[in-house]
Amino acid sequence: MNICVLDGYAANPGDLSWQAFDALGTLKVYDRTAPGEIVSRLADTEIALTNKVVISARTMDALPKLKYIGVLATGYNVVDVAAARARGVVVTNIPAYSTDSVAQLVFAFLLNICQQVQLHSDLVHQGRWVSSPDFSFTAAPLVELAGKTMGLVGLGNIGQAVARIALAFGMKVLALTSKTAVQLAAAGLSELQAVDAHSLFSQSDVLSLHCPLTEETRSLVNARTLSWMKPTAILINTGRGGLIDEAALAAALADNRLAAAGLDVLSTEPPRADNPLLTAPHCYITPHLAWASVEARRRLIQIAADNVLAFLSGKPVNLC
Repeated sequence: MNICVLDGYAANPGDLSWQAFDALGTLKVYDRTAPGEIVSRLADTEIALTNKVVISARTMDALPKLKYIGVLATGYNVVDVAAARARGVVVTNIPAYSTDSVAQLVFAFLLNICQQVQLHSDLVHQGRWVSSPDFSFTAAPLVELAGKTMGLVGLGNIGQAVARIALAFGMKVLALTSKTAVQLAAAGLSELQAVDAHSLFSQSDVLSLHCPLTEETRSLVNARTLSWMKPTAILINTGRGGLIDEAALAAALADNRLAAAGLDVLSTEPPRADNPLLTAPHCYITPHLAWASVEARRRLIQIAADNVLAFLSGKPVNLC
């Protein structure tokens, strides 16, 4: 079998190995693939792996040898799954490989914002502490998490991991979720309270987004729902950029109607230079890296290889 990775750089920029595929077939890895290069690179390939390269129905029509598409991510919107099924092409994804890493970034944002780590470190390096008349100084209010309310939109693997960490910090946890009290208890989250959207937005000191992007959730955070939030509240998004109306969020931050935002995802990635959040005050942005710890990427590659092995064995798993 010929195996081709269309955009392997994000998962493995050179610090990991693709060795898990050695026994599965002949592997070809491209760092990146432009739309016009897809068909030529997959022409003799039965097994394609993609992270963000889009594989459409038209592309599949030009690839009669293609039997399998493995998405190197949890979201599989880059593949026309219905078209693949109609053509007998198996599509798989990689669920739950980065749960702990994403939850960790939620609290990296939160602790930086509440403790003003970046600000104070910058000031120390600029000489502020050296010239201080006191042994200690603070340049902004510091916030303690214990006793605050964490609100979660979505309660899948990542949302549950964030909830557990929040509870360990002594926070109250609310969630917008379809899970029942019995399911929450089974997940060890009996302390968590399920609430409606207005209660979640209005009561949360921290609101963290962990739901999929659908027509129902697109721009879930908008001018109206932002108006429900406390001016001292913090918004964190490690889910999908489209969950937020970015102009509305930028305006809320500029008008001090929201204390801060921590964002790992934006509506367009890489962002346009005129994205209003790039210049919004108290807006902390990382380049979609929550998933990218060494440990998570190593798991991703191993699970991708395991998915291919299961397919070759006639028992495919993690089907989309």
